Amino acid sequence: MSVTVRVPAKVNVQLAVGGARPDGFHDLANVFLAVGLYDEVTATPADELTVTCEGPGADQVPLDRTNLAARAALALAERHGIEAAVHLRIAKDIPVAGGMAGGSADAAGALLACDTLWGTNTSRDELLDICAELGSDVPFSLVGGAALGTGRGEQLQPLDVGGSFHWVFAVADGGLSTPAVYREFDRLHAHDVVPEPVASQVLLDALAKGDVDALAAFLPDSNGLQPAALSLFPKLADTLAEGRAAGALAALVSGSGPTTAFLARDADSARTIAEGLLASGTCRAARVADSPAPGATVSGKPKPRYSDAS
Repeated sequence: MSVTVRVPAKVNVQLAVGGARPDGFHDLANVFLAVGLYDEVTATPADELTVTCEGPGADQVPLDRTNLAARAALALAERHGIEAAVHLRIAKDIPVAGGMAGGSADAAGALLACDTLWGTNTSRDELLDICAELGSDVPFSLVGGAALGTGRGEQLQPLDVGGSFHWVFAVADGGLSTPAVYREFDRLHAHDVVPEPVASQVLLDALAKGDVDALAAFLPDSNGLQPAALSLFPKLADTLAEGRAAGALAALVSGSGPTTAFLARDADSARTIAEGLLASGTCRAARVADSPAPGATVSGKPKPRYSDAS
């Protein structure tokens, strides 16, 4: 038998970043929205742990035990005292190294797929503990929907969303390393007093009401990593400008970039923005997606096993 799990990308509608901590991480107020772009992770019994990957950007994905999906399988197997004898096939559709948590999504997908395949019946809390050990964005990839992440982003508080939001994501030619973007953030703020990160009540109210105009008004200055990403990848400024010119209500770098995100008023507007971005030649691809989206979901089941609504 095999088990396939579908797991979503994310966009950060707020990413407030504090100063560097002694452990090298940064405290965050990170408002996540899961969006309808998905990777799929399929777990199949095997003699040993192996990983294969297909889809856009697959050549950039490591296939050894440094892969986050492989690390997830190893961590789950260790918890239960079993061998991680599994083949993980990753089908990519989330941009690689794009600031949309594709690697974290694969880790969450592998964790749920292996737990289902092996019948280990790991509790939600224990799965979330493993997720937090693997990376700051992995817990949200498991639960999806909308959430406020604090600490380094791994401590989640579910959020209400009063409607759907329509997005366009422009995929850049090239990637950005998240650690490199944080190092650039530290360099840019080397002589600043960085305030403690706090979630915006204006933003939380906009999400709860499904108010696209209020969300659009907040987004342009919502990403504390955007100046660092633009410093390392200046051409993103052209993509942001083209998306606004094509009709986007707001534009921002998604997370650590270099994918850029554009809020649209409705589905028709999103398609028009995507066409304008592609015609501009400032991006490699433009993808339309809605939010919020469900978290990691075993194929054939009606809802995610570990969503906050369950």
